[in-house]
Amino acid sequence: MLNLSRPEEFVKPEANCLASYVLEMLTAINVNELQRSFTHLPEDPYLEGNYRFRRLSHFKIVGDPRSISEAARLIKLPHRRLFQSKQVNPLLGDVVREYAELEDALIQLEGFQRLLWEFFQFCQLCSTSNEIGVHQIRTTAAWGKMGNPAPEGIHRDGVDVVGIFSVDRNGIGGGETHLYQHKDDSRPAFSKVLNPGEFLVFKDDQYFHYTSPVKAIAEEQGTRDVFVLTCPGLFPPQEAQM
Repeated sequence: MLNLSRPEEFVKPEANCLASYVLEMLTAINVNELQRSFTHLPEDPYLEGNYRFRRLSHFKIVGDPRSISEAARLIKLPHRRLFQSKQVNPLLGDVVREYAELEDALIQLEGFQRLLWEFFQFCQLCSTSNEIGVHQIRTTAAWGKMGNPAPEGIHRDGVDVVGIFSVDRNGIGGGETHLYQHKDDSRPAFSKVLNPGEFLVFKDDQYFHYTSPVKAIAEEQGTRDVFVLTCPGLFPPQEAQM
């Protein structure tokens, strides 16, 4: 069990989850400290090309983070696998996927806990769930070989709320994140390269999302490091009530 203290400078987001997305810069989080753990990510075995690396853990927040008098607690849940239906993910839908857990050293970092705290404020506005999934993802690109952060194309995740937090971009071009109100829209409602420290949060049933491929801008390998957070997590049906 981890104690999640309310940051003194925290301001509850004034956002209507039914109306728009939120883009903010989390200056209180040291992205350099978080970035170190991305070098230890295992390869994603469900994609060909050896360009994506990934870990996944699930957490529950107990207590009311909005209350000054009541301390909230962050609890790491037992290991769970990842599942999306074919309707949501045409590429890897109906496949039960298993990823290694986030490293304990990362989970103990204040910046990581701050990120989960921040995301949960939006979950409280838009979801009845107090559980979140945290995907730690590195996409790589080599000279002449692009990496695809979203090989499934323009999609939804099948959750209530999605957050994308940019940790690092190194030696790459591309990787622009788009939000679409309709899957067949010719122009996105939002389009931006997320720079380190920027956090994009949106309601999953309001926006489809996509991130364009990344390419190396030099002969050295390039990398894009992000956390993708979902509320709730995405579990196989038999694990959803665990």
